Amino acid sequence: MNDTYEGAFFGRRKGKALRQGQAGRMADLLPKLAIDLDEPAPERLDALFPRPVKEITLEIGFGGGEHLIHRATESPDAGFIGVEPFINGMAKALSAIETGGLDNIRLYNDDAINLLDWMPEASIDRAYLLYPDPWPKRRHWKRRFVGPENLDRIARVLKPGSEFRFASDIDTYVDWTLRHVRAHPCFEWTAERASDWLEPWEGWPSTRYEAKAYREGRRGYYLTFRRL
Repeated sequence: MNDTYEGAFFGRRKGKALRQGQAGRMADLLPKLAIDLDEPAPERLDALFPRPVKEITLEIGFGGGEHLIHRATESPDAGFIGVEPFINGMAKALSAIETGGLDNIRLYNDDAINLLDWMPEASIDRAYLLYPDPWPKRRHWKRRFVGPENLDRIARVLKPGSEFRFASDIDTYVDWTLRHVRAHPCFEWTAERASDWLEPWEGWPSTRYEAKAYREGRRGYYLTFRRL
């Protein structure tokens, strides 16, 4: 497996070597929680979970899993699908899932576009894209996840009236996202006042990426878009 995928929306696949326990969970626990795209998608995504769930949230690129684990813990009657191609981030999330005994999370450890294309139409109640790789160099902007084709994908799987939530500490990516999403016919920006994008959403647990941004003198922006 290559450590990087040229042309993908994400960078490295693997960092430092996994510890024995992490490697064991990747080998034993991940297959039990992983979504198999070789199988046909169910008509309803709640069939992926061992018990009924009231709603389903998708998080694209969950990093170390802090936000995903927090939301799944505070809402045990909801289902969560997390996507993270970075092996070390996936291993960290698996440890937290095992420790917390969480049964309302399902995982996918490859490119999110594959999962989005597999999912049934209007099957997700909420989608997060939090602190994605900003690809700051102009020649790499085409690798930013937010773009017309991926917005089409997200719009297809979101239920009408549901939300797409985006966070970043990079001004140019925030501007990029606002321009692209507001230009898309399936979304509207919900902000009515500055606090609507300067303050995080209710129940926000913060993440290590956000903490790093504040240490380096940047602040986070939190954009909410409604699926029309």
